[in-house]
Amino acid sequence: MPEAGAIDVGGASASVDSGPSRDVTAIARQWLDQYGTISLATVIKTWGSSPVPVGGQLVVGPDERFEGSVSGGCVEAAVITAAGEVMASGQPKVLEFGVGDETAWRVGLPCGGRIEIFVERLSGAGDATYLDAVLAARALRSLLVVDTDLASGRRTLHRDTGAFPADTADALTNGECVLVEDDEGRCFLHALAPPLRVILVGAGHVAQVLADLAQRVGFQATVIDPRTAFSSEVRFGGVPLRQDWPEAALPALGLDNRTAVITLAHDARLDDETLPFAVRSPCFYVGALGSRRTHEKRVERLAKAGLSEAEIARIDAPVGLPIGAKGPGEIAVSILGAVIKARRGA
Repeated sequence: MPEAGAIDVGGASASVDSGPSRDVTAIARQWLDQYGTISLATVIKTWGSSPVPVGGQLVVGPDERFEGSVSGGCVEAAVITAAGEVMASGQPKVLEFGVGDETAWRVGLPCGGRIEIFVERLSGAGDATYLDAVLAARALRSLLVVDTDLASGRRTLHRDTGAFPADTADALTNGECVLVEDDEGRCFLHALAPPLRVILVGAGHVAQVLADLAQRVGFQATVIDPRTAFSSEVRFGGVPLRQDWPEAALPALGLDNRTAVITLAHDARLDDETLPFAVRSPCFYVGALGSRRTHEKRVERLAKAGLSEAEIARIDAPVGLPIGAKGPGEIAVSILGAVIKARRGA
């Protein structure tokens, strides 16, 4: 298995799921019960244009079955092979790959570079407890930092950032992972921040497409609509649905700085219940579907309800990027683009 130099991917048999992103941690927990021993690979360092960011993970079970990705495909086969060795030995490994420009283009990457991946074995009650802690933090939408010594594989879990220097703490709070390298060795601080989330109020055709697209790029999606004919499982498949009015559903869900809220209902009551709660929360994006004239009337109502100019200005309306979108599919693309732009600070 190559650990340096260019990677020959011509015979790689690993494939990457092109469908909606799968929850690697949940799969790892299920496989740990099912198989007893598995491996987990985590990206700890990479070039800036990598299709999988630092912190990306791939879980490997028996018979080279796997879920997740650490490179978009170019080194997966080698990592899966190494994961089998780690499962057998119990000794963690740091893999370093060099990807030449020609190889990078062949597998759809924009440029060559280097990538480091930490591979560890998970087995037994202690590792089950670790995965349970990760899943519990996610369910509570709370930050968890996994501090892993790369030489020994020893982990320490931090439920806040108080143990770290200010600049490191700020990065971790924002969901950025940190590789610490000093005289004592190397450790990887894996910031497991709450998943990015979009809450869609109004279960129309745009919401159907947008919920699916959002999940495909890694957001959680929830749809709120008290009109049960609209918010039916038949129309939305596995997307979580809340058939309550926003004044009840939004406080129950909780809005934080990793949440976007978008009204799509063409219904003034749903808009007027949702938007005051959203703009007064720390959510990073608030959008509202409708024409400019519809939004003018909406602004009048919200001002009469006591919202300030600054609060109303937080609403992106008409929602979405101005790309001339027509029809539910294109409108959903324009909205998701606006959400991503807001999240990235572009």
